[in-house]
Amino acid sequence: MDFTTTIYHKLLDKLISQGYTFQPFSDFLQSPASKVIVLRHDVDTRKEHSLRFAELEHSKGLHGSYYFRIVPQSFDEGIIKSISALGHEVGYHYETMDTVNEELRIRNEEFKKDQLIDAAYAEFCKNLEMFRKIIPIKTICMHGSPRSKFDNRDIWKKYDYRNLGILGEPYFDIDFNNVAYFTDTGRRWNGEKVSIRDKVKSPFNFNFRSTKDIIHAADHLPDKIMFTFHPQRWTDRPVLWIKELIWQGVKNKVKGMIVRSEG
Repeated sequence: MDFTTTIYHKLLDKLISQGYTFQPFSDFLQSPASKVIVLRHDVDTRKEHSLRFAELEHSKGLHGSYYFRIVPQSFDEGIIKSISALGHEVGYHYETMDTVNEELRIRNEEFKKDQLIDAAYAEFCKNLEMFRKIIPIKTICMHGSPRSKFDNRDIWKKYDYRNLGILGEPYFDIDFNNVAYFTDTGRRWNGEKVSIRDKVKSPFNFNFRSTKDIIHAADHLPDKIMFTFHPQRWTDRPVLWIKELIWQGVKNKVKGMIVRSEG
């Protein structure tokens, strides 16, 4: 069975055995190690799974970055503080282009794109301050809803997150010509055909279907890698594992149709 806590445990052990340094994203931006892995976690839902991931990594002496949304299924002050206390970085998983547009739709209002960006930036700043009342925030990472016609990164076409004391955003501040990018989007490691926005342009030509594929190829991986995990997908509980498998299969079919229509 893939996408279990057990297989994640084995993946980490294999990567450790290869001599990688593990850095949170903010540390990587400021002083990247020569052979390094950035463990990025998008906390979309089932926030307690992220805490278990954080505890597992901490037990191995590893530290990563956890990006939380401002929604009840993600944002949790206690869990955020607990993950930070384990030595991990906490960041903001922003989606304000989507949330502002949804608020306008409910009120039967409509903004021009530039006005929508202004409103989304204002909400971003408000949410950022909410986070910073709990924990320092140095980096951010966009959340990409497949149901939305907007790209949350569009607010940075007009504004500069560095003016807010933000060091970086992975999609803007990593040179993926030199850093390999592996993401479990779509509950698979080669899910580009079912990914709307969580993908990058890169010369690295890997086609891993399963986590075991990555483990078996660990001797030949690049020196610099960012892994993106969605911890809600990873569980050893059979009923929840099957539920996630079925639900992700449905989502992949829908996302696949969207990708093909846009292509």
